[in-house]
Amino acid sequence: MEQSMTENPEIGIGLTTCGYRTNCHDVGAGDAVMLLHGSGAGVSGWANWRGLMPELAKNLRVIVPDLIGFGYTETPDDFAFRFMDSWVDQMLGVLDALGIERTHIVGNSFGGAVALWMAHRAPERTGRLVLMGPGGWPAKVGPELAALWAYKPSVDAMREAMSVMAHNQALVTEELVEMRYRATLREGAQEMFERVFPRPHQRWLDAQALPIAALQGITNEVLLIHGRDDRVVPPDVSWNLHQHLPNSQLHVISRCGHWTMMEHPKRFRQLVENFLGEERD
Repeated sequence: MEQSMTENPEIGIGLTTCGYRTNCHDVGAGDAVMLLHGSGAGVSGWANWRGLMPELAKNLRVIVPDLIGFGYTETPDDFAFRFMDSWVDQMLGVLDALGIERTHIVGNSFGGAVALWMAHRAPERTGRLVLMGPGGWPAKVGPELAALWAYKPSVDAMREAMSVMAHNQALVTEELVEMRYRATLREGAQEMFERVFPRPHQRWLDAQALPIAALQGITNEVLLIHGRDDRVVPPDVSWNLHQHLPNSQLHVISRCGHWTMMEHPKRFRQLVENFLGEERD
């Protein structure tokens, strides 16, 4: 483990996981909760969760990794992505490197699918799950998701991508667009993004879905949170997951797109804190 010496807030500590270095933030103390980001161009753990991290860290140990293929985690040139095992193996490696036996998980979009696969493969290492606009259920790649995964670096393309994410367009500021656009200009970033989700895109969305029997075998307490106006992941994905996860609850928020934690930050944080706090009551 190495402490970051950079002033770039997206870079945390370097953890040796599965033969490569994972960029990870580790803040706060208490029960562990891991925050997993989504799959958009220019994303990182910090970019996705920078607003929630300091709030949860007041009472919890907050672990925020960059998934391999994204952010500042190193990806070897010969690395072959295995859906979804590559990311589950990485998360187990993060826990081992930090000496954490068990963690709650908050997963956004693609990160929600990773959380479900983690609970399926390693239930003894996984606590409660919060799934926000998650993957993990069979769905067709719609035009909005197809455009996101087909992103080519330009300010206009990033502005369009950010606009698809949010119901409240006031959140799509020029500062945000510029930050995410510049992230895609880092050396090798775009090439790596295209390595993770090469065409045809439908096969990668299909690969995120767990069989119904596997979903029904997940006994973890699960909170599903979905924006009613989500154009990236249809709300019926969470409804269908809710039907098959035996210990789940579903919260749908109106006037909300794919960015629940950014469009309704106080409500999202309260839901997460109350849900995770139930285990300690």
